[in-house]
Order: sequence, then C-alpha cells, then structure tokens
Amino acid sequence: MDKFILSIDQGTSSTRSIVFNQSGHVKGSHQIEHRQFYPHQSWVEHDPSEIKHAVESTIQGALMQAKVQFRDIGAIGVTNQRETIVAWDSETGTPLHNAIVWQCRRSADLVEGLKKGGYGLMIRDKTGLVLDAYFSATKIQWLIENVDKIASKLRTNTVHFGTIDSWIINFLTGSYATDASNASRTMLYNINSNEWDEELLELFGVPIQTLPEVIPNASDIPFGTVIAEGVEIPIRGVLGDQQSALFGHSAFHKGQIKTTYGTGNFCLLNTGADVIKSSNSLISTIGWQIGTKTTYVLEGSVFVTGAALRWLRDELEIFTNYSDIDNMVSKEKISDNLFFVPAFVGLGAPYWDSSARGTIIGITGGTTKENILHATLASIVYQTEELISLMQKDTGIKIQDMNVDGGITNSHIAMQLQADISQLRINLPQNTETTALGAAMMAGLNLYFDNLDELKHFNPQESHFTPAMLPSTASEMIKNWKRAVQRSLAWQG
Repeated sequence: MDKFILSIDQGTSSTRSIVFNQSGHVKGSHQIEHRQFYPHQSWVEHDPSEIKHAVESTIQGALMQAKVQFRDIGAIGVTNQRETIVAWDSETGTPLHNAIVWQCRRSADLVEGLKKGGYGLMIRDKTGLVLDAYFSATKIQWLIENVDKIASKLRTNTVHFGTIDSWIINFLTGSYATDASNASRTMLYNINSNEWDEELLELFGVPIQTLPEVIPNASDIPFGTVIAEGVEIPIRGVLGDQQSALFGHSAFHKGQIKTTYGTGNFCLLNTGADVIKSSNSLISTIGWQIGTKTTYVLEGSVFVTGAALRWLRDELEIFTNYSDIDNMVSKEKISDNLFFVPAFVGLGAPYWDSSARGTIIGITGGTTKENILHATLASIVYQTEELISLMQKDTGIKIQDMNVDGGITNSHIAMQLQADISQLRINLPQNTETTALGAAMMAGLNLYFDNLDELKHFNPQESHFTPAMLPSTASEMIKNWKRAVQRSLAWQG
C-alpha cells in the first residue's frame, strides 16, 4: 500500500492536521481552535503548551478519520503562522513565556529607536524586510530585555528561540531546526547569503546558539524524525504558511501570484532567483529552498481582513454565520462613499504605519448593518488590490490572473469584487487546503515525486471570476478608498 503524507498546519487561530494520499486528496483531517490573549492594547499572545496539545490531538484525530496508523505515514510536512516567536527551556522543553504573535505591536518602541538610529536600510538590504514590529527580531529582543526568566536562561545558555515550526519540530522530534522561509521572516537572516547574519544578531542582542539550524527542504537530511508506534517518520517539508500556500497552488515559476484570505491577507509573487528591491515598501523574502536552489518572492501583507469579519460577528453581532454574508450584502449595492479601514493593529504594506487605527467613514443616518458588512468585504478587496498594483510596478510583470485561497474565498461577492476592482481573472483551486497541501507536496518531493513537473497539475483550478466592472469605475472607487486610508494614518500618538 502506498504511504500517506501527514501535514500539520498551525495557524493564527487554529491547528489542523490533514492526511493526504499521494494524489493530494484529503483522507482525513482534524482541527482545533486555540485561545487568543490580549494582555495590553495591541499585544497578542498564544499559549505554546496549548498549541502543542492541539498539534498532538489533531494528528491523532486526522489519523483516526483517515483510518490509518502511524506506520502508514511516509513523511510529514509542517506549515505555520510566521514571525510568531516562542522561547523555551532547551533542557526541559518548557515554554518560558507565551508566544508573541506576529500581530503583536509591543516592540513598536524598539523599532522606532532603530529607525532613528538609521538601521532601516541596512536591515532591508540584508533581509529584504521593512523594519517593523511585525517581524521576529524585536519580539525576541523584547523577551530578552523584559522577561527575567529568559534573561537568566540566556546566561546559562539554556534558552531556545524559534518560530512556531521550530517549536513543533522540537517537541515532536527533539531536533532544533527551521527552514529558510521561516528564518527569512525573523529579520535576523541574510537572504542573500542564506545564513543567520552576525551583524543583525549583535544589533538585536540574540546569540546565534539560541537559534535553530536552517535546513533545506526535500533533502536527505530531515528536519527531525518522529518516533511513534515503533516507526520513524521524517519531517521533510517545512514552509511558512504563505509560502506553503504559494507552493500548494503549484506556483513554481516566476510571475505566478497568489493571495491567501485569512486572518490577514498575504499576497505573494514568485520572482524566481531574483531578489526584488521594492520601491513601494513591499518586502522580498524566501519562498523556499530546495537543495542549493533558492526561490524568492515579493510579498505584501495586510494585517486585518478576516479578523475584521470576525469582529463584526463577535463584537458587533452584525451577522451570525459566515455563510450568511453573501445573502446579507446582496440586498444592498456597494457604496462608493462608505469605507471601512480595519487598521486594528496599524497598517502593513505599503503604509507600514503602526499608529494607524480603524476608521469607518461615510456613515449617514441611512447606513445599515448590511452596508457596513459590504464595506468590510470591500476593504479586503481594496487592500489586496493595492498590493497587486505595487507588485506590477516593482517587477514590470503584467499580472493577468491570480490564484486565491482562504475562508473569504467562499464569498462569491468578495471574489467577484476582487476581479472587478483589480481587473484580473481570479482562480479558485480544486483543493482549497492549499497551505496544508503545499507542505505535503514539499514533504513528498524527491521521495514520492521526482520533480516539480510531477506536481504542476496537482491542484487544478475549479472555478474563476472575471471582471464585470468598467475600469474607470474601479479606478474611481480605488481613489476614494485611498482617501479613506489617509484619514486612518498616524492616529495613535
């Protein structure tokens, strides 16, 4: 019997494990949500022990649903929320603090100090990243400077820092490793030389021995080996969630693009072997490293998209179920005067303004909850369009179609609006679990699949949306959206 591939997808709001067969079909899955902690305004944390329990439980649940055992699994892939940092005792494996989540802004003051010191350009040249609290380096610096237990462990060289993939690999296998896609999100990794950068480590006060080994994907050296029920299963594929989704769309070639619509939106354009120096505050990062070959991507990140819908549901109680959204907004024509800028934790690309805050503008006495819901969907579309437009300017690549995935793609109204505003063909894949699928595909590469060509048609398109709006109308709506964004900037003093 052919072996199966287990994919662990650890995200911002939940953990999911999926068992795939070698044709990429889902045989079993299990998902568990985890808590979000907000100790102060704009601070966000997760409990690493809760994530550990969720990973272990979802693995068992997925295997049970697939009716397979560990001995039937040939390889494991891991994909994860990026930038989020865990610190743990290297001797006992005990977490030393809650994980500091990618959305957390607690290190914004550290970032401002570095900007004033003139370090932004050097960091950008080495890492491809914009100097921002979004990335891991200042989160680690904050932990070192503010958590006595971590400072003490640092003196005895018994602390490990790692992104979520490293944490998972460590508690499952005992190994201490990561991949280049996750390392490139820390602001400590030189994407040109593919190594931890000594100058950056010194700048942020992070000893190199506290960081994991960076290992290529799909190689003979696994990230670690899970021993269960008397069998050894290698972890062979590890990717940050957004790079994994790009891989899961089979976007292996330069010029291919995808957007994931999740808690936030993440738009990635494959730039091949080229590191693009953006003139528009987008970031260059590593897509994946297979053997000695590194593939780069140009990325734009929107911090709050699906999280805004969740806020409407949970806090304002505008709707009850996500499945209700299209039915509600179809009753009202989209307004070209009502705009919602969901800058709950600042704005990402291309503004990178941690002081921006959420703004709803254009409200009148006749504004309904359906109007606000529609404006929220539109905000997701507008923010994504800004990224697409800037990517075309930075690369000179004419983007004509875009692959999409994530929960919001279930809204046909949102996807049609994206096609209209961006004047693009929007492609939905047959297998919507692209993030988990990407990690599984990578885990099986050079094991069950000889090359990328064998994976090229692994996840074909199932449906698409094409523009139905005049370009002039779309341009006017984008213009008004940008006016609304200007009202939200530099609000938090």
